[in-house]
Amino acid sequence: MMLLPTEAIGSIPRSPELMQAQRQFDEGKIDSAAMEASYEEAIEQTIRAFEATGSPILSDGEQRKTHNFVTYSVEGAKNLAPDGLEIPFQDGHVRRLPRLTAGPFHFLLNAYKTFSTAKRFTTLPLKQSIISISALSLLYPAESLPDYSREEFLNDLVDEQEREIRGCFEAGAYKVQIDFTEGRLAVKLDPSGGLLNAFIELNNRVLARFSEEERALIGIHTCPGADHDSTHSADVDYAELLPSLFELKAGNFYIAMAGEANPERALKIVARYLKPNQRAFIGVIDVIDPNIETPEEVCQRVLLAARYIPLEQLGTTDDCGFSPFCDDVSTTRETAFAKIRARVLGTAMAAEQLTSKQGVLHE
Repeated sequence: MMLLPTEAIGSIPRSPELMQAQRQFDEGKIDSAAMEASYEEAIEQTIRAFEATGSPILSDGEQRKTHNFVTYSVEGAKNLAPDGLEIPFQDGHVRRLPRLTAGPFHFLLNAYKTFSTAKRFTTLPLKQSIISISALSLLYPAESLPDYSREEFLNDLVDEQEREIRGCFEAGAYKVQIDFTEGRLAVKLDPSGGLLNAFIELNNRVLARFSEEERALIGIHTCPGADHDSTHSADVDYAELLPSLFELKAGNFYIAMAGEANPERALKIVARYLKPNQRAFIGVIDVIDPNIETPEEVCQRVLLAARYIPLEQLGTTDDCGFSPFCDDVSTTRETAFAKIRARVLGTAMAAEQLTSKQGVLHE
């Protein structure tokens, strides 16, 4: 029997020891060698915990992404100021992006350069999550920079992202997942759809550089945000996002669903716009709900998704990462891994029921 594929999104809450080391490093109390040793220890612990859940595909938990999943690649850059775009969350807290002050734009830390660390600790397949270039495009200020136009910036950004994805595959990544949490937010910022369409076009500039076979191993993650148990765009109707989302030239889509007010309606939209060469990994774990789902609850969510999405195009995932920002301690590591184990078991349970009803599940 071929089980339905199931994968995590990425981030796992950092341990108190790792967060303490990061604070000490930021304050100059420990050196970079000690900080790297802390990262390596955290990655190994995370890989071991992932394996214990029975997950077939692992993640390093984004332990090495210093402060957050968005700007890890440019932290420490001298041409960034702290007063960039503000992103308000439903509970009132705000995250703020940095602002580019001058060109050129380049990554300082590449995800593929840290991938080898995680690979040392497991023989199971590893996926790598990276931030979308549409999110990074928000670093460019509203007013044009002297001697570095927005188009020059976007050209550099596209080149950097292509290099990032290719580097991850060359390092041995099973899949590369592009975090596109700003997709739903774009509709909130610009209800006309213009910003969303610009984001789709920008990401497709990168994806068009890859072959069809390579794009089959590239995924897109969308969610309404998940930070301190709050969201930034859950009030945006999925009907305003999903038709455009599937225009991205990728083979896999990781779609937050468990936390939706009306998941059945959203699943119908997914089924309508999902293309034949695409797979939808449906969120069956609500990462901002402190209650740990049972495998039976997960199973029912999978069975609901299977009513609308062809089995050969269906997979399961979590709604989001459990701690995209390193200071988010609203969910413990223990809770995160318990939820992941419930997803793995519940997906297998649903696959068994679907197989008994319909025969063999095809990949």
